[in-house]
Amino acid sequence: MATATSCRFPRSMRLKRRREFDQARQAGRRLARGCLIANWLECPAAVGMRLGVIVGSKVGKAVVRSRTRRLLREVFRLHQSDFKHPVTLILVARHSIAGKTLAQVEHDFLAAMRVTGLLKAES
Repeated sequence: MATATSCRFPRSMRLKRRREFDQARQAGRRLARGCLIANWLECPAAVGMRLGVIVGSKVGKAVVRSRTRRLLREVFRLHQSDFKHPVTLILVARHSIAGKTLAQVEHDFLAAMRVTGLLKAES
């Protein structure tokens, strides 16, 4: 189990600039699974983990979009220590995410990350 300090998700780990999103989407790889699309780019260890979340207006009204962003950030926060190496990860919410619970979003996230091979081997 990860310690409390390793599960933090400070603002410094968030992608904020358009060029960061564009770089990861153009140079990285892409996979669609369940209620999300994952774009990722492997990074050197010095850079560390980074996450960007994109939620379009087709997902729902502002309340739904905000909840979706919180769910995706929380799922990443809980499982960031499970990654083999640092990555820049962009999660794009699909319209099917509206109304899903944390457990359902977590299931889709883990399924996508297993397919990508980014997670450590489970023991």
